[in-house]
Amino acid sequence: MTESAMTLSAAGHPLPKRWLAVIATIWIGQAVSMITSYAAGYAVVWYITETTGSALMLSAAAICAYLPQGLLSPFGGVIADKHNRKTVMIVADLGVGLVSLGLGVAILLGQVSFALLMILVVVRSIGQAFHGPAMMAAMPLLVPEKHLLRINTLDQLLMSVASIGAPAFGIFLYTTLGFHTVMFLDFFGALAAVAGLALAKIPTVIDKAAENQHVLANLRDGWRALSANRGLVILIAGVTVGMVAFAPLGAIFPLMTFDHFGGDGYAASLVEAAFGIGMVCGSIVLMAWGGGKRLALLIGVAALIVGATTMACGFLAPSMFWAFVALCAVMAIACAWFNGPLITLIQRNVAEEKTGRALGLSMAAMGLASPIGIALGGMLAESIGVAPFFVVDGAICLVLGLVVYLPKSVRALDHAPAVQPETAGGQTAEAEA
Repeated sequence: MTESAMTLSAAGHPLPKRWLAVIATIWIGQAVSMITSYAAGYAVVWYITETTGSALMLSAAAICAYLPQGLLSPFGGVIADKHNRKTVMIVADLGVGLVSLGLGVAILLGQVSFALLMILVVVRSIGQAFHGPAMMAAMPLLVPEKHLLRINTLDQLLMSVASIGAPAFGIFLYTTLGFHTVMFLDFFGALAAVAGLALAKIPTVIDKAAENQHVLANLRDGWRALSANRGLVILIAGVTVGMVAFAPLGAIFPLMTFDHFGGDGYAASLVEAAFGIGMVCGSIVLMAWGGGKRLALLIGVAALIVGATTMACGFLAPSMFWAFVALCAVMAIACAWFNGPLITLIQRNVAEEKTGRALGLSMAAMGLASPIGIALGGMLAESIGVAPFFVVDGAICLVLGLVVYLPKSVRALDHAPAVQPETAGGQTAEAEA
């Protein structure tokens, strides 16, 4: 096959003819693991709810779920750029699975406790801090440029689908077969993820310049690679601010349903289902469309839609519950247009041997945004009321959507060619089984 006829990856390397089979092998395992992880996570939340009834305990669990990933993602990026990314993902998946297996045995023996459950939540968050950067950094090596956004969006689509069905699946197993069964299932889900990765051939890219560097020097190189593109930094900062503003809504949706519209638990579940279905639809639209060439503009437009719909929710009369449900679905469609485009822009604008660190730093910023936003938003909603909070929160997102695409450096992201690897620093090995 001539060089011109050969299919190239987004990173510019030759791809095997059956590259789609490689992606399918990886993602089938990841999908199984994601469903079992969501089921186990919800079972943990329900156990804490059922045994303690404490909002403080649930808040502590939420912090344990977010904080380690936010703090450790930069170091996960360092590991992804210094070592075999396939191995990093396998170790992360297997580590989480073994902890679930151990917890399942402890539950079976009647030794379950809040502390043990928090160990699982923390380990899962740590695993994601190392798995996420390695997985996202590997995708440009496995997928043609024209399909990169679609594959990046696939992760979000699977998470959305899992978030709709897996909690009910987890509760069904919890109530019929016992808490330990859900944990054992999570272990087998991790084995499925490991099997998918083990069967796939994933090229190895290592930054030779980083091999003998101290971890802080590694992080500094990652920051330099990211900050070399001013538009990328501005866009990441804008999305992070948007996540700080939007994160509290997830916790406040039920209160809005109960307090403003006078709804019950069934009504609250309808809102959650509408949001989940909207996320699925938004992801499917993005995957079918491909996002076009102006991904930075798409992020700005998504922020405008989220801001407008959130503000509109705050102005609804108490009798307009179904309008609230519809607006939440539209809001969710636009929410699906942030993650994939942003990851794709980072992959395109950072050299492949530094992508892990750049993505790790970005994941840290956005991972820490959620707990900060929940804390600040909760206090603000408490002081001004739930409906006014939707108006204020929407206004922040609306302004963000209006200004984030104005800087010339951000607009340049939609016209810049992909960054090539640094010949002195990057080394691509043969695909490894």
